[in-house]
Amino acid sequence: MKVWVDHLVRGGVVERGILFETDDDGTVIGETSTDTRPPDALGLEVAAPGFANAHSHAFHRALRGRTHDSGSFWTWRELMYRAAGRLTPDLYRDLATAVFSEMVLSGWTSVGEFHYVHHTPDGTAYPHHAMELALADAAEAAGIRLVLLDACYLTGGIGTALLAEQRRFGDADAGAFLARWHSLRDALADRSPLVTLGAALHSVRAVPRDALGAVARGLPASVPLHIHLSEQPAENADCVTAYGLTPTALLAAEGVLSRRLSVVHATHLSDDDVRMLGDAEVTAVFCPTTEADLGDGIGPAVALADAGARLAIGSDQNAVVDPLLELRGLEAGERLRSLQRGRIAPAALWRIGSDAGYASLGLPPPARVGGPLDLVELDASSIRTSGSELPQLPLVATASDVTRVVVGGRVITHDPRGVADRSGASIDTLFGEAR
Repeated sequence: MKVWVDHLVRGGVVERGILFETDDDGTVIGETSTDTRPPDALGLEVAAPGFANAHSHAFHRALRGRTHDSGSFWTWRELMYRAAGRLTPDLYRDLATAVFSEMVLSGWTSVGEFHYVHHTPDGTAYPHHAMELALADAAEAAGIRLVLLDACYLTGGIGTALLAEQRRFGDADAGAFLARWHSLRDALADRSPLVTLGAALHSVRAVPRDALGAVARGLPASVPLHIHLSEQPAENADCVTAYGLTPTALLAAEGVLSRRLSVVHATHLSDDDVRMLGDAEVTAVFCPTTEADLGDGIGPAVALADAGARLAIGSDQNAVVDPLLELRGLEAGERLRSLQRGRIAPAALWRIGSDAGYASLGLPPPARVGGPLDLVELDASSIRTSGSELPQLPLVATASDVTRVVVGGRVITHDPRGVADRSGASIDTLFGEAR
């Protein structure tokens, strides 16, 4: 397959006339510069390497438009548990297919699905990893690159048993999680190149201290590992009360901090936390639209980057599915924190949205030799973007300006009306409603 890009915005730099050639799996095997599009190549006008959604909970999409009026993170969580309790493998396949298709339409070419709805509502295991395979089916149907971040979830809080509504999330202990994870890896071995397996520790609330290191050590060193970290002040307070350590310090003490780790949200950090995360060169995944919607706060993105951490973005609860708005929200949050403009340069935003997110998911950078040919074409002359300098598109464009998406060298298309109908039907079924 061949794809020619007239204006390629890569790392914030505009390159003219780039021709990519891929193998049958969509991996770039050649890149050359040429002024004219070969007749056998797909042509794109203005494009950039694909955006990586480094943190998603697909089923949270069911809460869009239902939870935004009031409450807190903790009241929102109760509604989330209600939705999680009603999922079946078939329903999850339908809903996730719609969510992943919406992501592709919006410019996300890869997604890290932070997955913890493993079992039946009473905690009994499904045969043959039914929930996980439903997500893999959904990604393949949508045409998005999926890294399934299968999550270890053992307790309902620090020192407390799983609540009834959390039983389907949990495994008996770290050993049981690892056994299930390795079995899942075998089950996914013959899937398409779009689907790979990563891992997650849900949080220091849901994984006891002795299990944190046990899980990290029990996974292959090449597997990306993610964790929710310091999203809420209450999590920090509970961790300090139980262990005398912040969540970050606890991860350091248990040997979990490393370059393969991605910490999600990282909102309420001490200066020492920032230093430890930077020294370990972790990736901090920010989800600005979710963090704003839930009133979580604004995390110290620039301070983390200055300390040595990498930054990435995600859609989290999928109330908003738009990589460009996540990037703009990241920069806007820093402006609000500092009362200064230009905190994260446009070139850095492009890298955060693409290469850094792919690295967080254990994937090679897109649109480079050896990496997947994942591209997003943008309309540079829309009502929002006309007159803009191409490197500054992340600060003005939205998902509405995405014209074509290429995953593995193939253009992926979906009918937006059909995706909306599928979402609506799945959500109506989930909540027992009729339109």
